[in-house]
Amino acid sequence: MSKIKVLVVEDEIIIADNICKTLQTLGYNVLEPALNFSEAIEIIEQKKPDIAILDIHLSGKKTGIDLAKIINETYQFPFIFLTANADFNTVNAAKEVRPYAYLVKPFSKNELFTSIEIAISNFQKKEPNRKELTKNSIFIKQKNSFNKILFDEILFIKSDHIYIEIHCTDQRKLIDRTSLNEIYEKLNTDFIRIQRGYIVNGNYVTKIDQNSLQIADYIIPIGKKYKQNVLKKLKL
Repeated sequence: MSKIKVLVVEDEIIIADNICKTLQTLGYNVLEPALNFSEAIEIIEQKKPDIAILDIHLSGKKTGIDLAKIINETYQFPFIFLTANADFNTVNAAKEVRPYAYLVKPFSKNELFTSIEIAISNFQKKEPNRKELTKNSIFIKQKNSFNKILFDEILFIKSDHIYIEIHCTDQRKLIDRTSLNEIYEKLNTDFIRIQRGYIVNGNYVTKIDQNSLQIADYIIPIGKKYKQNVLKKLKL
């Protein structure tokens, strides 16, 4: 399971460094901070952050709000606005690009942690179009925080009443309180619903017969009404 990758975009280097150090103590994977719009785009292209903390008032012609627009249009990941000004005009301008949280300087370590976790949670609750979904991971709630799990790490997902079990390639079993339908909407097209209670990663199917398929050491039955779709998805 990978750590959440955070990008800080802040034109005051001392403040940026302090935020990064705080994020590291909270257990996040912190990227080199960006000081302006251009640096931020370059890092986003190269490093693919999971979330960004954007100062609204950046030096140069492009602001944090301009950057947020590009993130919404092109990169689709959550961001938090950071500012020393909470005046009416600033808040209204920020609202137009739908930030997932808003931090006013100065803020505490707990406020920073809470904002990131809420932002990721709200982003996860969005219902993306699965055909357009380009992400290669999801966030799973584990204890008091969200952790990123790559799609390639998932063998299959099993429904267990009000919970789901995520079975991983390294034999971990993660538990999350959500429904199979909700998690299915967040996966890419490698995943196949093979019955009411199971979703499998098609990349790991090693054998299929009339009524079941095999992934690693697991034999999983295929529901009758799902069979044609399973065969189609596996190109059989």
